[in-house]
Parts: sequence; C-alpha cells; structure tokens
Amino acid sequence: MKVKNYSILSLINTIIILIVLFTFEIINAQTIPANVYSDLRWRQVGPYRGGWGTVAEGIPDDPNTYYFGGAGGGVWKTIDAGRTWQPLMQQENSAAIGALAIAPSNQKVIYVGTGQVTYRYDNLGGDGVYKTIDGGITWKNIGLNDSRHIGAIIVNQKDENNVLVAALGHVFGPNKERGLFLTKDGGKNWKQVLFVNKNTGAIDLASDPSNPSIIYAAFWKLRMHPWLDYYLPQRSADGSGIYKSSDGGETWIKLESKNLPTGNLGRIGLAVAQGNNGQIIYATIDAENDKQGLYRSNDGGINWTHVNDDGVLSANYFSKLTVDPQNFEIVYFTGQSIRKSIDGGKTYSIFKGSPGGDDYHHIWINPKDSKYIITGSDQGTVITVNGGKSWSSWYNQPTGQFYHITTDDQFPYRIYSGQQDNGTVSILSRGPYGVIEERDWHPVGGDERDYQVPKPGNPNIVFGTGLGGHINRFNNLTRQSAEISPWPVSSYGALQTTVKYRYTWITPLAFSPIGKHTMYFGAQVLFKSNDDGDYWEIISPDLSGKKNDAKDCNQELQNAFDCGYGVIYTIAPSPVKEDMIWIGTDDGLIHLTEDGGNNWKNITPPQIPIWGRVDAISPSVFSKDAAYVAVNTHRLDQLNPIILKTKDAGKTWKLIINGLPENEYINSVRSDNVKEGLLFASTNKSVYVSFNDGENWQPLTLNLSTSQIRDLHIHNVDLIAGTQGRGIWILDDISHLRQINSKILSNKVYLFSPADTYRLRGNENRDTPPPPETPLGENPPKGAIIDYWIKDEIKTPIKLSIYDSNNNLVRNFSSEDTPEKLNPYRYFDERWVSEHKELYRSSGMHRFIWDLRYERPKSLNYGFTIAAVWDQGTPIIPEGSLILPGKYKVVLSADGKDYIQYLNVKLDPRINVPMKDLYEQLQLSNKIIAVMEAIVSNVNEIENYINENKDNKNIVEIKKLKNDMTSVSNVLSGLTSKVQSADNAPSQGQKDLFADYKEQYHKLLTNWYKIQNKLPPKM
Repeated sequence: MKVKNYSILSLINTIIILIVLFTFEIINAQTIPANVYSDLRWRQVGPYRGGWGTVAEGIPDDPNTYYFGGAGGGVWKTIDAGRTWQPLMQQENSAAIGALAIAPSNQKVIYVGTGQVTYRYDNLGGDGVYKTIDGGITWKNIGLNDSRHIGAIIVNQKDENNVLVAALGHVFGPNKERGLFLTKDGGKNWKQVLFVNKNTGAIDLASDPSNPSIIYAAFWKLRMHPWLDYYLPQRSADGSGIYKSSDGGETWIKLESKNLPTGNLGRIGLAVAQGNNGQIIYATIDAENDKQGLYRSNDGGINWTHVNDDGVLSANYFSKLTVDPQNFEIVYFTGQSIRKSIDGGKTYSIFKGSPGGDDYHHIWINPKDSKYIITGSDQGTVITVNGGKSWSSWYNQPTGQFYHITTDDQFPYRIYSGQQDNGTVSILSRGPYGVIEERDWHPVGGDERDYQVPKPGNPNIVFGTGLGGHINRFNNLTRQSAEISPWPVSSYGALQTTVKYRYTWITPLAFSPIGKHTMYFGAQVLFKSNDDGDYWEIISPDLSGKKNDAKDCNQELQNAFDCGYGVIYTIAPSPVKEDMIWIGTDDGLIHLTEDGGNNWKNITPPQIPIWGRVDAISPSVFSKDAAYVAVNTHRLDQLNPIILKTKDAGKTWKLIINGLPENEYINSVRSDNVKEGLLFASTNKSVYVSFNDGENWQPLTLNLSTSQIRDLHIHNVDLIAGTQGRGIWILDDISHLRQINSKILSNKVYLFSPADTYRLRGNENRDTPPPPETPLGENPPKGAIIDYWIKDEIKTPIKLSIYDSNNNLVRNFSSEDTPEKLNPYRYFDERWVSEHKELYRSSGMHRFIWDLRYERPKSLNYGFTIAAVWDQGTPIIPEGSLILPGKYKVVLSADGKDYIQYLNVKLDPRINVPMKDLYEQLQLSNKIIAVMEAIVSNVNEIENYINENKDNKNIVEIKKLKNDMTSVSNVLSGLTSKVQSADNAPSQGQKDLFADYKEQYHKLLTNWYKIQNKLPPKM
C-alpha cells in the first residue's frame, strides 16, 4: 500500500511539474503587448550629410518647391529651394525610390515608384507604386507590388489619372510583373501594355509635353548574382532596346534602324526635346564594339545618328540625360560628374563635379526657366537657381546610407560607420551644446560604407576597411591615415578567379572583445594581427567552400560556389572565450575555431541555402557555445527572414523567425549582453525585438522611419541603428526592455528600475544658438529616465517623488501639475520654448525625465538662458540646484500604493573633483536660493503694504526699498546660475558677492522692519 500511495504522490507531483512547465512555455511563447514599451523613442543622431538621391523634380510655377526620392530614404520636399528639407514618407512600407512624377495638371498629385534601378551590389527593392493627392501629406500604395524595381513614371499632361510606369522587375531573378503598365483611373486598375520577357524590364521613359501621345521606352535585361559581379557588362540581346508608342502607351513597336546598335545592349537612357512634337530624341546606349555612347533621331526614331561614341555618356550605373527645355542642342548627362553639351552631344564640358566622383543620377530642369535645376547624386540632392553658378548644400539631408556600426569606450561615446559613396563618420552620441552639430562629427580615414572600428582602450586609433581589401589605420590626433593592408592591391570588382585575395562589397574587420584584443580581417581566408596591422598572419584555410578541382566557373550558383567566388562576410570573436571565433561567408557557410585558428569546424546549419549571405553572427555573453545568426537571401531573389540560434557550438541549430514578416529579410541580429534571451533584429524595413530568445518577435519600430536597417549595435544601455537612407539613430536606455517579463502583465502598475544616470547639464552653449534652419542631430534626454507602466488608466492622481539617501524629499511631481506660470520675458518665437512635461496616468508605458535638479526657486523675475535649441526648449532661469551624485529613492504613488526603485546618479566621468567641492557648491546655491525666496516674500509683503497704505508719508521710501530688494534679488538670481555653471567648488568671488549682497539684503530688511516699527529677524 505504501508503494501505491507513493506512486500516486509521484504521479501528482509529475502532473504539477508538467502543468508548471506547460504554463511557463505558454508564458514564454507570448508576445509582450506593445504598450509595455510604447513610450520609447528613437532619436536621429545624423549626420546631416546627404546620401544617394535617385530622382528629383520641381514645381514649374514655384521655383522654391522641389521633391526628391532617396535610394533608401523615401521622398523629401523643400519649399525654400533646398535650404531645408522635410521627409514626406515616414511609415510607408518602402523607402527605396526609383521614380517620381508630379502630375502637370494637379501638382498635389505625385506618383512614386519604389525600388532602386541601378546596377549595384546592395540593390534595394520596393513594393510598387505610391500615390499622394495632398502634396505628400498622406500616401497610398496603388499596386504593382511585385514589380520590385521601378525606373520611370510619366503622368499625362492633362489627366492626372493617366499614368505610365516603367517596371524593371526583379534584378536577382525572373518575374512576370515587369515591362510597361498603364492606368487611366489613377492606379485603381493597371494594364500591362508591353511585356518583353520575364528577364527584361523597362528602365526609362521619355515624351514631349507638346504631344503626349508619343512616348519612348527603354528596356534592359539586368540580372545580378549573389556575389560581386561588377566584371559582367550587363548587356543582352534578349529584348533590350528602344520602343515607341504613338497612342499614349496603348500599343508599342520596337525601334530598329541600321544606325542603332544591335546585339547585346546594356542600359539605355532617353530624353525627348520639348516643343518638337516628340520627333527629336536622344538616347545613351551601352553597347559593344565601339557602338556605345550617344544617339540622336530627328524624325521620331525612324533614323538615328551616332553622335558620340564616348562610353562615359552611357555607363550603366547612370545613363540618364536631360535636354534643356528652351534649347534642344543643350544636353546634360549624368555620371561621376554632370557633363553639358551645347552642340547636341558632339562635345561636352564638365558642368558640375568634384574629385572622387559625386555620381549624379538624375537631372530635372524647370521647363519654364532653365536656370532652375535640381540634381540627385550619391552625395545628396542639390538645387541651383542661377544656372549652375552656385548650388544649395547637401549637408542638410540626413539621408546617408550606413552599414556597420561600432562605438568606442569614451564618455560620451562616439559612433563609427562608413557612409555609402561619401566616406566615413565618427559622430558623438551626445553633443555638448544640447544637440549634435556638424562640428561633432568627422571622417576617420577609411573607405566608404565599410567597417570603421576604434581600437579597444584607445579611441584615437581607428581601423577602417575599404574597397577590394584596403585597411587604414587612422590617428585621430594627427588625422593621418596609414595603409596597412596585408596585400595592398585592390581586387574590387575583379573576377574572383583572377586575384590572390578575394573581397566583396564589404570587407569585414573585428577585434576580440576580451584578452589581447586581437584584430581580425577577412578575405577568403582569415587574417589576424596583434600589432595594429603592421604584421598580418593567415590563420585559416579558404573558408568559402572552394574546390581546387572546379572547372566550370560560370554564373550558376553551385559552379560559382565551387570556384570560390565566396568570401568571409562576418567575423564574430567570442566575448566569453579568447581565441574562439565564429566566421560567416557570403556563400552560406559558418565555421568555428576554438583555438585561434589552428583547427576549424564547418558548422553550417542545413537551413542556410547556398549563397545565403551570413550577414551577422552574435555570440552570446552567457555561454561560449551559444550564438545567433542572421542570413540574408535577397540576392537569391528571396525576401524571407532567416535567423538561427545554436546552444551547442553549432552542433544543432533552430530557426527562430516566428512573428517576423514573411517578406522582410534579415540584415542583423544582436543578443543583449545584460538580459539573456533579449534579442534585436533588423530587416530591410524595420527593427524587431524578442523577449524570449527568439521564440517570438515583435516590432520595435516606434517612431523610426521606414528604411533598410543595415546594422544594430548595443552600447551599454543604448541600441544604435545604422540605416540605409536615414542616417544613424539611437534608442536611448533599453534597460526598460531588459526588465520586461510576463509578470509585469499581472501588475496594475510597474515602476522599472532606472539605469545609472550621469550628472550633466545637457547644454553648455554660451554662444548664440543655431538658427532653426540649421540641421541638427538630437541629444538624449537631459536627466534621469524613469519608466513606468500602467495596465489600466488610473482615475485618481499619481505622484512621483524623489528622496536622497537620508530620505529627504528632493523633488515631487504629480499628474495634477500644471505648466509653470513664471511669465519670463520672451523676445523670440515660441517654438524655442519647451512644452510642459506631464506625469501621465493613462494606460500604457510612460517615460518621465527628471532633470536631476531640486525644485525651481521662487524668484521675483525669470528669464531665458542662451543655451537654447529650436523645438526642444530653452531653459528658464533661475533653475533649481543640481543634486549631488549618489543613490536616490524613486517612489511612484498610484492607486493607493507606493512602487519603489533606486537610482544611481554618477558624476561625469570626465570630471575629477572632490565630493566636498560639489557639496560646498550645493550649500552655497541653497543659501543663495534661501535669500532669494525670502526676498520674494518680503517684496510681496511690501507690495501689499503699498496697496493698502498709498497715502503713507514714507511711500516713496518704501517703493525705493522694494526696488532695491528687487535689484538684490536679480543679482542673486544670476549668481545661482554662475555658481552651478560647472562641477567645481564655488570661487572666492562668488562667495564674496553672496556675502556682500546678503548683507545688503539684511540692511534693507532692517529698514523695512523699522518702517513698520518691528524688530528685524535674526539673519
């Protein structure tokens, strides 16, 4: 019987354990409601250096208004001829713009075609056509979603609903939704009016407004591969050519002439001269055997003349041209620079360009006045209003395309990255003057787009990689950049079988985060250096999967794999075990060494397809055998997400993509180094978070503009995103996310433990603040970040109280607080003034910022400091005293209950000052404030006395007494700001001034009491 009872008890225990485990699994599988972190906010750091502008157009009747589309930054608008730009597409599903057209009959109607249409490695697709009918305030996707890459749009001169679209189609594979599409109802219905084949699509359109029935179209077969294939000419006889319609796009014929090149044709650009009934047409054609260059027809395409055989005019990375609307002999050509011809293309001169090549992609000329021109380039979009004599700046567009993000160990830390086609960036995460300005960032000597990695422990040394295997060592003190490549010959764009070391679009570089901080560098083999790159040692075999006996080295996936077209794409040294290195290749392999490269294991997961690019590997800090892998397959024409995890050093792998959209591919995955199981991932459109080790993913988009998020990086409590078209962003203080768990959901109120906070002033500016037109990155919040969550709205007031280590009340806030009624004299625009910060009691997560100050003192007069930031606030002075560094208790009182956490406030680590000095500073500040507040009370008392005793014989003396007290108060008010201006003991001058004015106040107070026949109080 005892055995039987024991069995029953054991069974019951087993059932209980299973129920607990099952419940845990259910909780673990849940997603966290978005309102638990809804008040978090991404801030744009910058830099304000323009990125790739693909297409641009203006309003003919308004020479100040223009639009441009970015390669990854959406659509932007200016109403001041390029002085400032505003983004129009923020949360749409695509930000890669290939075409833009404003309806001539209604300039509030704009059509945008998405997807880049340029032959480049990192080509970003779109999801069809967008339309706005209110000038860009709102947008709607109107179809052609699978066209992927749209090259041109023409809107009928008289009918805003009659639209022709040139769709290039998929560039990494075949598809049917390509060619020419016509709508006559504004995009409700589309008709495919010309389809050549599933591999060839339309790249350009041209027509003459004087006869919109005649339209010309260019077709191109562009087929790219997973590897860097710039050695391929991208020419084909498979449908590439020029087509013409004489009925507004309904029907088409292919133009064939004995003077037009035949056979393998590359990209073609078209431009029609205005006012000639569509008869004069120019074409730049990429062709073979000296047939490339510029062609012209004067009879609507029947006959052609080969005007110029200079291939620079027809390079397939550009191949756009524009005819001056007032003179058809003047033609502009895009390219590394803008070339201008005044004789119909026979000769040309450089119109705009600079060393290094700006790479211009589009030119629009105002049809009513040719001196107004807008052009989009890799450096940004600029405007001239005087025919090219001067141009607007591209240092006002945060549209840079950034790849890999790193940070240093300074305070405040700097962010490092390479910007596509521009160069490199080292930018402060926090500017000293309340914002992040142009003077807060600088280049660091490497190449565009690649890795820029500061040396651990010495941020003055930065290593940067570049095109074809370059490595530079940058010295921030001297600004010199030394070339330290192991084989200093560029192989960029070369056929992989012809070079010693192979590299692709990105050349990876990484330091070990522990131990000797060994530096690693990747080609098809892995290099290492322990002496800052003076000497490199190869520590791996070819990790690309190359077979030495491979013979068929063509463009088929398996053959290219066997021939060694692949290279190392990702290097991830372990943060736990020195000499343990994870390696990912662009052809879909993962290798691991645990002994510094002496032995390697192929641990490739079966879920990775051949040529599935391993974009990121994130080794865990909690286990040497755990890692997370992001695999990018968009160059296989597959947009599905792939994230994998292993807990056993690659013996087994698990696909973790639940909750991720099916049509978003992965660029990056990062595991948190504080909270195990907290993961972040970025895609071609947004950012996602997982709270349960990848079992579920959910959006972390918040206010982040749609863009390809190329990389994520965690620095202490900040999450940093490098975007391909919208610059660099930071999600400040993710300590809140590290605390989120299912238990929170059962609480009515939850106060999160705040992260350590540094005692900073936020804005040290003493000069005139930057004007509103100056582009500025945003600083983090000024003060301590306090996050809390409320399950359901609380009907009664809530309070937030701060106590010091002695349990003295430091500051108190309430949901009932109203804006301060201080009435300082404002002599400037109200948008310089900050809004009142509320303590919310509504449902959801809320972020409250305490400025680390005691309550503002009472003062007779208030004013504004010069440390101002447009749209972000101008501090009102006097302010409350800064608190001392130390530990503070935070109490949130809500619905009859107190919720308590503790906050550590630290001194600025750059400051070396004894605590006694700061204590003395606080004591003096508080003494000054005590006198100021006493004066306020006295002056109010005097004013009441004057109002009640207007006939008093001493009224003149009393008024003078009041004015003298006010003067003393004003001096003391200014003194509080001076005493608190920096982290140091008060100066002798400050102490002497206070003593003097305190004595003056005492004398005035004594006189006031004498007038009232009272004994003065003891001071």
